[in-house]
Amino acid sequence: MPQKIVECVPNFSEGRRLEIIEAIEQSISAVPGVLVLDRHSDEDHNRTVITFAGKPDSVSEAAFRAIEKAAQTIDLEKHEGEHPRLGAADVVPFVPVSGTNMEECVTLARTLGKRVGDTLGIPVYLYERAALRPQRVNLEDVRRGEYEGLKETLGKDPERDPDFGPRKLGPAGATIIGARPFLIAYNVYLESRDVSIAKKIARTIRQSSGGLPNVKAIGLLVEGRAQVSMNLTNFSVTPVARVQEMIRREAEGYGTSIHHAELVGLIPQAAIADAVQWYLQLDPFTPEQILETCLFHALTNEEEAEGK
Repeated sequence: MPQKIVECVPNFSEGRRLEIIEAIEQSISAVPGVLVLDRHSDEDHNRTVITFAGKPDSVSEAAFRAIEKAAQTIDLEKHEGEHPRLGAADVVPFVPVSGTNMEECVTLARTLGKRVGDTLGIPVYLYERAALRPQRVNLEDVRRGEYEGLKETLGKDPERDPDFGPRKLGPAGATIIGARPFLIAYNVYLESRDVSIAKKIARTIRQSSGGLPNVKAIGLLVEGRAQVSMNLTNFSVTPVARVQEMIRREAEGYGTSIHHAELVGLIPQAAIADAVQWYLQLDPFTPEQILETCLFHALTNEEEAEGK
């Protein structure tokens, strides 16, 4: 049976002060059995995404320590950035990788949520597969109004009561914890400073506005360029290449073009293979035609045969 591995991809509302970002990362890497795989910080978004993985209990402990460290070092009263946010440790999702399933990740999320609420006194909202209320499945619905809006309504509107923790906000804000499948965080920069173009393109491509399935998108101004910032929640339904080409077509309609794109965090190999197949028009094509994939499967089969 494959080893149980869970991925966690928390988003923190700090992308400028390196000493705080490193302190949060160190709180994660200090937990035995956890590997930090990637860190991505953006000064304009004022946000950092850290990807780590390991055994479920170890990953949960690392997530708790990271939330605690973020709460100690990030003050939402002083935070400014392009990206929407609700708290210092803004979003903390668990993703099943191997030897585990979504139900186990839901249990991890709910257990951590209660611990954070009870121990740290931070309001916690559960989202995606871990949500306890249907209106909290979508992240954008939970985060609507951001920290400032929640500060005005928490304790007054029962609909905004957290799933765990107090009905009041401290300077660390609230934390959103959940369980979900793999997600690709993907940004496309345009050859334009006109953020209204990015917002129009985002409205066209996102599912909630009638665009592409499993695509969430907003338009921002980042590094002096209009940016379409996206989460692709199911790349097997809507491949990355299809999203890229739709943005390219829409940008041309507004008299501009794509400057470059970037990944935030990691991307499954299958998503890259899909893009390569689409752009190179490879037919037929199988993942086993990728050298590293073929070699990995061969070595895995050899190890399993030796272990029998």
